[in-house]
Amino acid sequence: MTDAPSGTGVFRIEKKDARTRARSGVLRTPHGEIRTPVFMPVGTQATVKTATSAELLGLDADVILSNTYHLYLRPGEDVIREAGGLHRFMAWPRPILTDSGGFQIFSLASLAKIRPEGVQFQSHIDGSRHFLAPEDVIRVQHTLGSDIIMPLDECVKHPAEREYVEKSVGLTTEWAKRCKLSWARLLDGREPGREGSLLFGIVQGGTEADLRVRSARELVELDFPGYAIGGLSVGEPTEAMYGTLAATVPELPEEKPRYLMGVGLPNDLFEAVSQGVDMFDCVVPTRNGRNATVFTRHGKLLLRGASYTRDFRQIEEGCPCYACRTYTRAYLRHLFNVEEHLGGRLASLHNLTFFVHLLRSMRHAIEEGRFVEFRAAFEKDFNKPGALS
Repeated sequence: MTDAPSGTGVFRIEKKDARTRARSGVLRTPHGEIRTPVFMPVGTQATVKTATSAELLGLDADVILSNTYHLYLRPGEDVIREAGGLHRFMAWPRPILTDSGGFQIFSLASLAKIRPEGVQFQSHIDGSRHFLAPEDVIRVQHTLGSDIIMPLDECVKHPAEREYVEKSVGLTTEWAKRCKLSWARLLDGREPGREGSLLFGIVQGGTEADLRVRSARELVELDFPGYAIGGLSVGEPTEAMYGTLAATVPELPEEKPRYLMGVGLPNDLFEAVSQGVDMFDCVVPTRNGRNATVFTRHGKLLLRGASYTRDFRQIEEGCPCYACRTYTRAYLRHLFNVEEHLGGRLASLHNLTFFVHLLRSMRHAIEEGRFVEFRAAFEKDFNKPGALS
């Protein structure tokens, strides 16, 4: 592989690793540049749980993710339109990626019925009935003012019958075509001087390698600005996830960004970056933080443990987050044991910092030609016996 910058349009590859498919790049959006590889904190309902926008800016997050399904139901696209768009509504000045809500429709909504026209479902909140066509999903995201938007797709469960997965791939492709047409029409009508959103195609196909290849090739023919890999981290074995990536990523255009949806454990992030993936999101940092688990270079710490009663060290030496600069493990353990909300907030801020900076460190390692060594050193410490304490 060469080190020369490459790429066209909105995405520029700045450096390629000589021994893996890892690369660093810059993705240009209407609300600023995203430096890749990048971890995107998840702000499902227009908020990253426990964190303010100022705190996310403080840890230097380039981009956050919100969810179309949840925002469509509450507060509704009209409210966000009146607020001036999602960026103003949640006081976040940098890029926002919104997923299509397809996964939530199938996992949260009751009595969801999939038809070629779209999806009929009942709200998980109040049971109200709704119908979303692919065009509706694009319209909602356009109203939100998202920088990167996703088409409606079907994320199949694991395991699933091959026949069903095959039909799902065909449906996802047809919906992708309709989404792209709708997106193109909306871009034609945008305000003069306003940059347009970026629509990513979503590759599906379960863990069937040939169906993944088929899905990728059909979407590449549609020429999206970027490509996402969906339907992983839904219960499949780790080996199956890595094998699926190995079959899928080479089918995606080298010069366009690649986004692995919903995957966020450190070992998986390293593997995906080594295979050429650029973007990631996951609820792991905040979900674990609210449950007293924090990530460090030396493994995870379960802060409710009695061993931290008199542990007056910071969570992780050298970490720049507010929790590590200010408090001790003993104090966080106390907060969790007396059920004070501050404990989950501080642990989440630490974890968000850990993941954003881990991907930033991967980027620097790629640029300096030491990604393989960086990965080996990290995994040696993180995965060593007894690292989980």
